[in-house]
Amino acid sequence: MTKATLRYERLIEDALRGVVSNVLRDVATNGLPGHHHFFVSFRTHHPGVAISDELRTRYPEDMTIVLQHQFWDLEVDATGFAVTLSFNKVPQRLIVPFAAITAFADPSVKFGLQFQPRGAEDGTKESGGKETSVTEMLPADRKPGQSPVARRAAKAPALPAAPRGRTVQRDDAPEGEATNDPKVVPLDTFRRK
Repeated sequence: MTKATLRYERLIEDALRGVVSNVLRDVATNGLPGHHHFFVSFRTHHPGVAISDELRTRYPEDMTIVLQHQFWDLEVDATGFAVTLSFNKVPQRLIVPFAAITAFADPSVKFGLQFQPRGAEDGTKESGGKETSVTEMLPADRKPGQSPVARRAAKAPALPAAPRGRTVQRDDAPEGEATNDPKVVPLDTFRRK
């Protein structure tokens, strides 16, 4: 019989994902204050991620988006967020569960969070070798496919796929814009050695 233990690492990571949720909720309500802007990296193949086939082809594993000057209709709920961004002047709607996020940074204040992929080191693999995501652990009414954001996004008209290109940032990014490296806080910082 396996002895059950408290999963402090998971609790800390979930709390830090809550920071991302709270920040995005505030921005959805009040807009971006000052010079704040965000880089959000996420796994494109994670259950519940909804992006165009074109973007999924270009970014089959991970993608980083920038929320700064041109983003529209940011919606946040308990499971994730949805936002419309412009890719090569073509608007596209993205739905990202918080469990899919691998990094969040606000370079304007040198702040960043990095998240460990679920199933790799935290022992969430089941005996059959299938990974168990945070999304699968949520009650049915809180899963991304069932969230109000996901339901509204599913009813919205489909946007055209973006043309091929390498840019993920918004169209109006100033050339040579100086950025400071964000301070990334890995979860290992909080672990006792």
